[in-house]
Amino acid sequence: MIDTDPGIDDALAILLALASPEVDLRLVTTTHGNVELAQTTDNALRVLHLAGRSDVPVAAGAAESLVYPQPERAGHVHGQTGLGGAQLAPSPAAVDPRPAVVALAELLLASEEPVTVAAIGPWTNVALLLATYPQAAARIDRLVLMGGSASRGGNVTAAAEFNVWADPEAAARVLGSAVPTVLVGLDVTVPTVLGEDGIARFAAAGPVGATAAAILQQYVDHARSSYGTTGVVVHDALALTEAIVPGTLGTVRRDVVVDTTRGAGRGQTLVDRRAVSDSPTAVDVAETVDSAAAVEFLVSRLAGLAARAR
Repeated sequence: MIDTDPGIDDALAILLALASPEVDLRLVTTTHGNVELAQTTDNALRVLHLAGRSDVPVAAGAAESLVYPQPERAGHVHGQTGLGGAQLAPSPAAVDPRPAVVALAELLLASEEPVTVAAIGPWTNVALLLATYPQAAARIDRLVLMGGSASRGGNVTAAAEFNVWADPEAAARVLGSAVPTVLVGLDVTVPTVLGEDGIARFAAAGPVGATAAAILQQYVDHARSSYGTTGVVVHDALALTEAIVPGTLGTVRRDVVVDTTRGAGRGQTLVDRRAVSDSPTAVDVAETVDSAAAVEFLVSRLAGLAARAR
């Protein structure tokens, strides 16, 4: 299952999951985040349709954060529609009528196989699942979260990474649970840059790759101005890589708390790096990455998907 707020890098992550034979993608749920919920839901449907997978159900979730409204969206990063200005064809599929949390719970309870949940937008839906369907949440085999930062500071404020900042109360609930969790934050995503040569490789492989490259163009411009890179930082795709191939990232079990105050530190993930933790609520914090290998994994998988979809 992927819980997401497409979003340019979210779209890339969804395509990566669809390109990977290890993955049986059973459900996509959407949340507020980069753009409004109605737009993230439509974007998810369109991305799945682009890859020929309109059969994957899409259920709409939280339109807003748990306690305080999200201060602002990220249209200046992802474009007003969330997909960088690229025009994707509308999907013939309708939105699943179930609320996202109900769809998540029902699939978890019905599954006979271990289920990985990759949450790559704000974690509001996951927090609601924990609160309303704890018996279903207990069935999560592995929760892979994109968000937070152990040592780099934030990317939306000096302290906070966007997904956590968008709903700190949800993040605090999720990171305080005992669900087996991997936290993939800015410490490993920012060094993992997809360059223009890699983008060109999957763009040349077929129409799906060319569309993915078009979606990324605004992100290239943003990364150049924000990070000083000549490519794009693949935040969500790196989290999906860890979900697909566990152990891709070097992780250490740490205690993590979230600043939920209303001050300058709101949304900061405070990671105790003094010692390895044996607490039942500790999470596996991603601290090391082979960025070149991760980018090659992404590029080769997307090129393969584009070639198959010709």
